[in-house]
Amino acid sequence: MRQRGIVIAIGIFMVLLASKSHAAEPGISLREYCPPGFELSDQNKCLSRNLYQLYRSPQKAGLGGLKIDLPKARDGFSPQQIDLGRYLFFDPVLSGDGTLSCASCHDPDQGFSDGKGRSDGHNGEKLTRSAPTLWNVAYLKKFYWDGRADTLEEQMQGPLYAENEMANTPENLLENLNDIPVYRDLFRQAFPENRQEDITLADIYQALAAFESSLISLNSRYDRYAHGYHDALTDQEKEGLNIFRSFVARCAECHTPPLFTNQQIAVIGTPEVDGMPRDVGAEAVLHDPDFRGGFKVPTLRNIARTAPYMHSGRFKTLRETVEFYTKGRGHALGKDEKLILHWHIWEPNLADHELDRLVDFLKTLTDEVFTPQVPDRVPSQSQAQHKSHINREETP
Repeated sequence: MRQRGIVIAIGIFMVLLASKSHAAEPGISLREYCPPGFELSDQNKCLSRNLYQLYRSPQKAGLGGLKIDLPKARDGFSPQQIDLGRYLFFDPVLSGDGTLSCASCHDPDQGFSDGKGRSDGHNGEKLTRSAPTLWNVAYLKKFYWDGRADTLEEQMQGPLYAENEMANTPENLLENLNDIPVYRDLFRQAFPENRQEDITLADIYQALAAFESSLISLNSRYDRYAHGYHDALTDQEKEGLNIFRSFVARCAECHTPPLFTNQQIAVIGTPEVDGMPRDVGAEAVLHDPDFRGGFKVPTLRNIARTAPYMHSGRFKTLRETVEFYTKGRGHALGKDEKLILHWHIWEPNLADHELDRLVDFLKTLTDEVFTPQVPDRVPSQSQAQHKSHINREETP
């Protein structure tokens, strides 16, 4: 009972913190407090805090059962850097023509994805893959579906400068941001140790990484169950969890709690969208034919919010997705397609009611209580309004 009380008390505390994060936007200024789930240190650093830190695993890799620790989170950013990153994330000034922001493909209302099988890029051009969620990226070691980036800073430069995505250039990005006095002031607040007058690319990347690393989702009903509150899940959801962790279904072998990903590349043989050629995935990165059609195992956290599923959005529902894994090893491959499928992809022959229970369980991984507030306005809008006001005054 005492443990249950502690869990409930911490849950209430986290909700109260979250309500603070949804307070009305006071204007374009940087917050001096950390997002929910972080503690402000004496050195003005936001340090990640959660119940999983009470546990230990032999490998310290965040793999295993319910009460197991997480990998080390990327934290230690200042509140000002995180909040500056929030403004940048939602500001379309980061794109070449000022029409797309990071949130265009990573919408908080869509689980920080975009609800599309293949994302829309510059001028509405369809991209080749879906936008993965950004929840809990602070714990990840590889980025992109094919794992080709090692840091958030490296990853974000891909969409920023790709001609078919945000279509910007480093030179144009710097020119546009430095032309906005509000941003120049905000960057000085976030990076007081940097005496240079101009905004730098390194500071832009760090601010965005700071914000993205603050997107923590660890307070779902599953988490309350994992921490000892057994009534957090229904009997059907517990049955789904048992199937998920069973050696028959083997879901947890790749989607390993508590992150619900083992962060590895897996070849599972998912079919492409009709009319699309085979995406070779990690083969192009690793230059290894064994990884043809291989993709990074995605987290399942908030999975009910990020349909459609797979790298190309091939499946519209969770039920279709879990059914794919029970239809037989390699059943979706063409006759001439030869992939070296992951050994966990086999023929579990799950019954319909077992698939339904799996879906019931997956929905318990939803937790968006720490969703950050979308700014009421961003600095580039203030700059545009300022210029418009000047133009009106100058009009005879």
